[in-house]
Amino acid sequence: MLKLRLAELPEGHAEGGAPLAVPVRPGAAVPDRFAAAAAAAGFNPAHFDSTRGEALRLDGALGGRTTWLVGVRPGPMGMEAAGALTAASLAGEEAPGGRRGVIDARGLPPADVAALAIGAGIRAHRLPHYGATPPPALRRLELLVEDVAANEPGIARARAVLRGAGLARDLAAEPANRLTPPLFVERLWELEEHGIEVVVHGRHWLERHGYGGLLAVGRGSAHPPRLVELRWPGHSGAPPVAFVGKGITFDTGGVSIKGAAGMEAMKADMAGAAACAGAILALALRDSPAPAVAVLAIAENMTGADSYRPGDVLRMGSGLTVEVVDTDAEGRLVLADALHHARGLGPSAILDLATLTGSIVSALGHHRAGLFGNDDALRDAVMAAGEAVGEPLWPMPIGAGHREVLASEIADLRHCLPPGGGGPGWAGKFLPDACHAAAFLRDFAAPEGAPAIPWAHLDIAGMDLREEGREAGPYPLPPGPSGYGVRLLDRLVEDRFEP
Repeated sequence: MLKLRLAELPEGHAEGGAPLAVPVRPGAAVPDRFAAAAAAAGFNPAHFDSTRGEALRLDGALGGRTTWLVGVRPGPMGMEAAGALTAASLAGEEAPGGRRGVIDARGLPPADVAALAIGAGIRAHRLPHYGATPPPALRRLELLVEDVAANEPGIARARAVLRGAGLARDLAAEPANRLTPPLFVERLWELEEHGIEVVVHGRHWLERHGYGGLLAVGRGSAHPPRLVELRWPGHSGAPPVAFVGKGITFDTGGVSIKGAAGMEAMKADMAGAAACAGAILALALRDSPAPAVAVLAIAENMTGADSYRPGDVLRMGSGLTVEVVDTDAEGRLVLADALHHARGLGPSAILDLATLTGSIVSALGHHRAGLFGNDDALRDAVMAAGEAVGEPLWPMPIGAGHREVLASEIADLRHCLPPGGGGPGWAGKFLPDACHAAAFLRDFAAPEGAPAIPWAHLDIAGMDLREEGREAGPYPLPPGPSGYGVRLLDRLVEDRFEP
C-alpha cells in the first residue's frame, strides 16, 4: 500500500530530492517558474478536458530535481484522476531511498488534497505478484500542504478507504489455488486485529441449519463451503447495516460447465464478498459509529462425483424449495442462503454485491453496475453514493413477469430459465437474466408476509475487473481487480447510517 504523509515542507525539497508533482487546475495559470517551459511544450490548462489527463515532465526546472506538471481534468473526479496520473508518472522515477514522490498541494482545500491521495493510492497499489520482478510502483508519497492539522482528517479517511479497497483488490487478484474457501477464511481471520469480530460457519453448521443452496454449490469441491460473518460493532447502538457478498473462489460452471475461453477470470467470482470485507475494514479503520455486518457466502463451484445437477431440488435455509436449472447460475443460490441469514441478524438494511450475470454486462457494459431493490429511499442513497465516489450504478426493474416465469412444477420456484427459455423465435434467445436473478433473490431478501427490510441488490459483473484497453471507472487505471463497491458502501454508510 502507498504510504501517505503530510508535510508543511517536502522531505528532500532541496535539489536532488524526490520527484515533485504540481497539480494544475483547468483554466488556472501555470506557476511562474514553469510557465515558459509549459508554453513551449504546449501544456495549456485552458485546453484540459474531461476525457484525458495531461502530464509534462520538466528536467532541471528546480535545479537537479525532476518535476511533473499534472493537469487536473474538469469534473468531480478530476482531482482523483490527477492523483492517479501523478502516481503513474512518478512510478518510473527513481529517487534516493526508492520510488517516492512529493505533490505540491499548497493552496488546495482539504477535500482536494484527500482526492489526490486517493487517486494516487488506487493507481499505486501493487496487486499480488509471483514473478521475480514486480512492476514498478510509487511506494511513498508526501503531500505538501500549508496546514497539516487541517488536512489530517481527510488523509486518515483516505488511508482507511485505500486499505479497504486494497484488501478487496488483493483478494480478487489471488489465483484460485491460493484462495480456496479455507484460505479465504484465513485471510478474513486477520481482520480481528482491527476490532472486527469474525464468525465462521462450516459445513456441519450449514447442514444443521439447512442451508441447501450454499451446500449444493460447494459439494463438488474438495474444499467445503463456509458462511462467514464480519461484525463491526460501531458506537451508536443502532441495528447494523448488512452487506451480503457472493464469494465463489472459482467458478467452473459445475456440471453446466463453462467454455474454456476466459474461464481463468473466474478466480475473481468472489469480488462481491471481497468488496464487503473491504468495506467492513474501511469502517473499522476510520472508527465509524455505525454498526455493520458482512455475510459472505464462500464456496468453489467445481465438478466432481458429488456435484449438484440440473433438475435437482434444493431446500434452502428459509425453507423454500428451489428447482435447479443451470449449475452455472450458482451465485443466486449461495446469495439466497446468505440473504436469509442476514435477515436473521436484525439489520436496518441489506445490500448484496455479486458478479452475478452476463446479462447485466449486455445491458450496461463496463460503465455501470445494475441496481435492483425494494426501497426507493435506499436506492436513491446507493445511487448518490456511487456517483460521489466514481462507482456508478443504473436502476433496473423487477417486474411481475420476471418472477412469474420462475414458477416450477415440482418446487416453490426455479432459480433461472434455461437457454432459449424466453419463448419461440429469435427473441427467445435473449433473456433478462439479471432481472430474473433479482426476482429470485427478492423471495429471500424480502419474503412476502415477513417484516419489511430495505434491500438493494448490486449486480457488479462488468465492473469488478478493469481489462487492458478498457476503462471501467472514472479514470484509466491498470488492468486487474477494481475493488468496486468498497468506496460505495463506505460512502453510503457515512451518508445514511452514521448519526
